[in-house]
Amino acid sequence: MLTAARLGATALAGLLLAGSAAAPALADTPAPSPVTPPAALYGKGDPTYDGVWRQSLALTALASAHVVPAASAVDWLTGQQCADGGWPSFRAATTAACDPKTEDSNATSVAVQALTALGGHQDAVAKGVGWLKANQNTDGTWAYNPGSPGDANSTGLAAAALTAAHIDPATVAKAGGNAWNGLSGFQLGCTAPTARGAFAYQPAPDGTLAANDLASAQAALAAAGGALPVTTTDRLDAAPAALACPAGDTSRTVPHAQSAEAAAAYLVAQLGANGQHLMLTTPGAQPAPDLNATSWAVLALVRAGHPHQAAAAADWLAGNGYTWAAKGKNGTDPSAAATLLLVAQAAKLDPYNFGGTNLVQLLLDAGPAAAKTPAAAASAASANPDGTKAPGSGITEADDNGGFSPIWLVGIGLVVGIGGGLLISINRRRQAAAAAAAPSGDDAAAGGDGQS
Repeated sequence: MLTAARLGATALAGLLLAGSAAAPALADTPAPSPVTPPAALYGKGDPTYDGVWRQSLALTALASAHVVPAASAVDWLTGQQCADGGWPSFRAATTAACDPKTEDSNATSVAVQALTALGGHQDAVAKGVGWLKANQNTDGTWAYNPGSPGDANSTGLAAAALTAAHIDPATVAKAGGNAWNGLSGFQLGCTAPTARGAFAYQPAPDGTLAANDLASAQAALAAAGGALPVTTTDRLDAAPAALACPAGDTSRTVPHAQSAEAAAAYLVAQLGANGQHLMLTTPGAQPAPDLNATSWAVLALVRAGHPHQAAAAADWLAGNGYTWAAKGKNGTDPSAAATLLLVAQAAKLDPYNFGGTNLVQLLLDAGPAAAKTPAAAASAASANPDGTKAPGSGITEADDNGGFSPIWLVGIGLVVGIGGGLLISINRRRQAAAAAAAPSGDDAAAGGDGQS
C-alpha cells in the first residue's frame, strides 16, 4: 500500500526522470506555507498548485449539468488571468503583475474551456487564446511553461482549448508547425514495435517514444476534435480501427486524419487488458488503477464516436470513483468530482446516481452556493439525501446509470486515493500539493481506490 510519503518521493522521481523544468522544490528548499483557499474556490485544499485547474474543471462540469454557479466562483477564475491573457496555476496577489514564468498552458487551456462553456466571457477567452498562440513552440507544440520543450498533454489541452473557442487548431502555427503537426510528433506510428497509435508524454533524449496512457487519452480527445465538456452526436458501431501499417511502411508519424481512431484503438486495448481501467505506473511504485487517465479515456472515446467501447470503463469509474472524488485529506477533491461528472454527462449516465453518488451535489457542496440549480438537482437530493455519502463500491442495477451493464468493484483497500494532479503530464507543479493531500493507507483501506 502506498503511503503519502512514498507517493511524494515517487512523484518527484518521475519529474526528475522526465527532466521537468517545472519540478517541485527539492528537499533542501523550504516548502511554501500552505495557502487557505478563498471562499469562492471549490475545494478546501491548498490551491497553490491547482487552483485554476480545479476551478475550471468544476465550473465546466457544473455548466454541463445546467447549474448556474455563483458569480463569485466565476469572478475568481477571471480574476486569476494575467494582463497578457495567460493563467498561472494560482495567483495569490491579483493586484500585482504576473510573473510570466508562472503562467502555464494547462491552466490557461482549461480556463478558456470553462469560460467558453459558461458563455459571456468572450474578452477573457480571446485573451487566453492569444496567449496560447503567442506561446506555441516552433514545432507546433505547447509546453507546460513557455520556453520548455512541448509535451503531448499540454499540446492536447491547448488544441482542445482552441477547438472550444471555435478556432481550428490546424490554423494555429508557429514557424510552419501547426497544432496537429506538434501533436503528431508524440504519437507512435508504424515504426513502433508495439503500442501503435498511443501517445508518449515526450520523446526520450534519443527520440524514441514510450506510450503513456494519460498522454494518449488527453491527446486523443483533442485529435478527435473534442473539448470540455464532451458531447457528440456521432456514434460508430464498429470498434476503433487500429493503425494500418502495410508491409514495408516506415511512417514514423500518424496522419491527423487517422490520429484519433488509432489512439482510440490503443485505449480500448489498454482498458480491456486491465479490467476496464488504465494503470498508473509511477516510477518506484507498484502499478495501480489510474482513475484520472481512465476518465480522460472515456471522454476521448465518446468524442471519437465510440461510446459503446467506453461504457464498461464508465461503469468501472462509477463503481470505484467515490473515494477518489470524496475522501481526500481535505474532503471532496473538486478536480476528481468534476472529472467524474464530465464522464457521467459524456457517457449518458445519471450524474445524480453515479454508482450511488450524487456527483452534482458533491461538487456543489465543495464550493460557494450556486446561483441556480436545475429542478433535477433538488429532486435527486430529496430522493437520496445521503447520495453524496454513499460508497461508490455499490453495485448498480442493470436499469441504473442509463442501462449499462452491472458494475463490479476492483481493488477495494488495495490502492491509496491520491487526489487530483499527481502525474507530471497534467500539471507538474501541482504534485507536491497532491501528495500532501493524499489520504493515508488507513483511509484507503476504509474507502477503496483513487488516483489522479
